[in-house]
Amino acid sequence: MESSAIALPSDRTGKVTGDAYLKFRLNSKTPAAFSMRSVQEAIVLPARRLTPMPNMPAAMMGLMNRRSRVIWVVDLAQLLGISTLDFNLQQYTLILIQVGTVPLGLAVQQVEGMTRLQPQEIQTPLGQMSMTLLPYLRGCALQPHDSKPEMMLVLDAEAIIQAPTLRESIWS
Repeated sequence: MESSAIALPSDRTGKVTGDAYLKFRLNSKTPAAFSMRSVQEAIVLPARRLTPMPNMPAAMMGLMNRRSRVIWVVDLAQLLGISTLDFNLQQYTLILIQVGTVPLGLAVQQVEGMTRLQPQEIQTPLGQMSMTLLPYLRGCALQPHDSKPEMMLVLDAEAIIQAPTLRESIWS
């Protein structure tokens, strides 16, 4: 019988409980998640299908066309001040989010799948995260990983779409 590294919470009837989140890695050391309410899909985009735009902030990777819609693509780790993706890749892993009518593509290192979190599992990030990251967090949650738990960032999609870098460069 196979065992999973992430056990889904369940109630006494054996039903899966908690809200659904898409779990991914910003870099090799930083797990994060978005509520599935704001996630449209996760895709792999060939680098040639991303059109760089001149005179944009470093986190702005460019534009892509998806289902006849032009969508901005952002290096999420760089936007959050964590690290930068390798721009010499042949393809990018993207999470497409949408808040209201605003779509955005977020380049991440790797998508790991779905997880479920109970509201009480999401703890305050105060005192645990850098101040530059706090405006973009709903909280953080401990998740099993290999032999020890790791802190997963629970990101706020609306706050990311309202990030000053994006507001000043593409939404204005």
